[in-house]
Amino acid sequence: MIKKIFIFIIIFYFFVLVQTSFLIYFKVWNMVPNLILFLVVVWNVFEKADNRFGLYQAIIGGFFLDIFSNRFIGFNILILVISVILIKLFFRRYVRIPFFEK
Repeated sequence: MIKKIFIFIIIFYFFVLVQTSFLIYFKVWNMVPNLILFLVVVWNVFEKADNRFGLYQAIIGGFFLDIFSNRFIGFNILILVISVILIKLFFRRYVRIPFFEK
């Protein structure tokens, strides 16, 4: 578990650097693509509803986004944690996939 968290710290740091230094030149409708949000949402969609690793991902990814943004610390963490909780609640209540229940 610690090894997986350390790997995601490195991945999120690299993605935030790419997002804040390179992707700002490729704006779509005056918005920069958010790689961290995409990675956190995709990971939590394919993760079991009972697993809590996606919540750790949201905290780490939000922390790196907060460091490199001009908003107050905690804004991106809050947004990502709320999105993870909503995804987990939605999948726990409304989605039953036999492949994931094994």
